[in-house]
Amino acid sequence: MKFLSQVAATLVGIFMFSVLAFFGLLIVGAVIGSSSHDTEVKPNSVIELDLSTVTVDYAGKFDYEDFDYYEANHDGLADVLAAIHAAKNDVNIKGISILNDNSNLGMAQYKALRAALQDFTRSGKFVMAYANSLSQKEYYLNSAAQEVYLNPLGDFEFKGMSTELLFFKDFQAQYGIKMEVIRHGKYKSAVEPFLENKMSPANRLQTEALLHSVWDAVVADIAQSRKISVAKLNEIAQNLQAQTPENAKALHLIDQVAYEDQYHAAIKKKLGIAAGEEYTAIPVLDYAETNATTASDYTAKSKIAIVYAQGEIGRGEGDVNTVGEGSMRRALQEARDDQAIKAIVLRVDSPGGDALTSELIWREIELTKKIKPVIVSMGNYAASGGYYISCNADRIFAENSTITGSIGVFGLLPNFSGLTNKMGIHTEQVSTHQNAAEYSVFQPLTPAYAAQAQKGVERVYNAFLSRVAAGRKMSTAQVDSLAQGRVWSGADAKKQGLVDEIGGLNAALAYAAKITKTKEYRTQNFPEYKRDFKALLGQLGLPFLSSKETLLQEQLGPENYQVIQQLRKVQAHKGIQAVLPFDIQFH
Repeated sequence: MKFLSQVAATLVGIFMFSVLAFFGLLIVGAVIGSSSHDTEVKPNSVIELDLSTVTVDYAGKFDYEDFDYYEANHDGLADVLAAIHAAKNDVNIKGISILNDNSNLGMAQYKALRAALQDFTRSGKFVMAYANSLSQKEYYLNSAAQEVYLNPLGDFEFKGMSTELLFFKDFQAQYGIKMEVIRHGKYKSAVEPFLENKMSPANRLQTEALLHSVWDAVVADIAQSRKISVAKLNEIAQNLQAQTPENAKALHLIDQVAYEDQYHAAIKKKLGIAAGEEYTAIPVLDYAETNATTASDYTAKSKIAIVYAQGEIGRGEGDVNTVGEGSMRRALQEARDDQAIKAIVLRVDSPGGDALTSELIWREIELTKKIKPVIVSMGNYAASGGYYISCNADRIFAENSTITGSIGVFGLLPNFSGLTNKMGIHTEQVSTHQNAAEYSVFQPLTPAYAAQAQKGVERVYNAFLSRVAAGRKMSTAQVDSLAQGRVWSGADAKKQGLVDEIGGLNAALAYAAKITKTKEYRTQNFPEYKRDFKALLGQLGLPFLSSKETLLQEQLGPENYQVIQQLRKVQAHKGIQAVLPFDIQFH
């Protein structure tokens, strides 16, 4: 028996050693794989602006708490913009190529990219663009190039903007599933699809105003780049005059109808390279990782912090796709305690979310403002909860196409009593007191519980109004007239006093430097997110280590996965919400 126990102990030891060695190798591989690799920049090189994997402004810094491992990613829009700025002053970079742009970035982010590309050309270098087909959003970016190429059989889309909403009132009645709605705000159309079968006049009014405002901002930029009047661009869109590449060229929307090989030949000609030779094309993220990250002037002692609040607002730590109170409050505390940081720019790209989390972040900004200025730079969205955490800043910057406002709150209570009754399932509750029972999805909403929930919504809405009124120096009556859940574009929000200035992140940084009399500074990005060992393993790409979300996305495909995500958002909206009225997709 002693021999057998020794053999068993040996086998267990070997097994444990093998497991530890295996995971040790994986960790080493992850560290090596995530470390920087040098990208050689040869003379006459061209940056290739591939944005297909760029989804957020800030790619994030991560501290893994289980062991000593730190990670900083360089694949966010901020890194792309830094790369373009560095390339402008790089003697080996001669131009930028936008080749079949395909990204999920929003209009305000494209605005920032266009500004960076236009600044790049001021150095005397070129920006060229080629596409097999061009959607409106892709054309908006490509129109910033000095020369735009389109495939002879490519599609060209230029027709104005539209959006589409789904309504579920009849669906609920048919299947016995109902979303009980508690809201304040006649424009709070996040809940309208569960109450009606069509858009209310108020919702249609705000949606039309929003679309026209964003479209006006887009055509104004295209008009300037392509030297075509806004009136002419609207005529082209109204009458679909540019559906073919030939028509688009005749109308001066593009420059060349050609194939990709002809486009590359034109670049070679600009570079002075023989037709049979190849030129060096460097993916923008590779250039960002090894060149743009070292381009900042680290000799500057003063700093301006950029705190990124991107994604839906929720409870917990948060990450690059979610604004959580853990990482946000920690970031603001660290930034205000750092004596070298002279001001904080809060970069908000959020449709809102949990009202309590928004309040916690608002409070942290109030504490920070007592020590140093806080400037807000709005991205694609700074709506509802996103506006809540912006309203008390010392100055608010937004792009014309920013979607903001939506000052209103609601609560959603899913109810399945109609469905369960149809199935012959019934429930009863037993309580010690009249209001002891929690809300049940299997019983109809009682008037008493509805009244209780309505009080909670009103309390949060009134707090929201007071926060905005104090921050924007308005009366609560003035704010209420602009609120009720109404959504505004950045351009219209400025007219209404909800925003101070039109401009991007650079404009906000320049203002922060000006009011603090800081002539030379460098920026420092926040937050730093905390992660655990499991999160690291999920990044290694092995099926048995991948997260269930990764596996779901791979199996369902991106479109079906988005549907699942939308359903989850509805389910996750526990407690009172300050969130954008609807998921806006511009077509």
